[in-house]
Amino acid sequence: MRCPFCKALEDKVVDSRMSEDGLVIRRRRECLSCARRYTTVETVKEIRVRVIKKDGSREPFERRKILDGLIAACYKRAVPVGTLEDIAAKVEREVLENFDREVPSNYIGELAMKGLREVDNVAYVRFASVYREFKDAGEFLDALRPLLESGRAAKTGDDQGKAGS
Repeated sequence: MRCPFCKALEDKVVDSRMSEDGLVIRRRRECLSCARRYTTVETVKEIRVRVIKKDGSREPFERRKILDGLIAACYKRAVPVGTLEDIAAKVEREVLENFDREVPSNYIGELAMKGLREVDNVAYVRFASVYREFKDAGEFLDALRPLLESGRAAKTGDDQGKAGS
């Protein structure tokens, strides 16, 4: 592995971690030349699943595209990249377990949105607004309504807990 900082070829692996599904291995490396650390990710190179896009075109499935979308949705949010990598890996696992050749892009998008919703509601809304291409404010509000209602329920529950104290 070539150091991304000084381009030296000698390094040592400081830490290795396999994802729960065993599809991804993260390695923390230290350059023996400049002593800086960096992370590499190992995945299976060839995935034969193709994504059916909204316009009907097809392209190879790439976990990196999912991660890029998640990172964009979390811009200036306190969501660790490791968490987003875990969501992308989970989406990839679901796709590989449920589809042999082709997967609709909306299936991938829904999985990614589900993962974001569990982590950060603002990032979820950002991702949904781009992914679902809302035609008007009404469609946008329809997507927000479940979040707002669950937020009210949680707030009401908190208020009741305080009243009983």
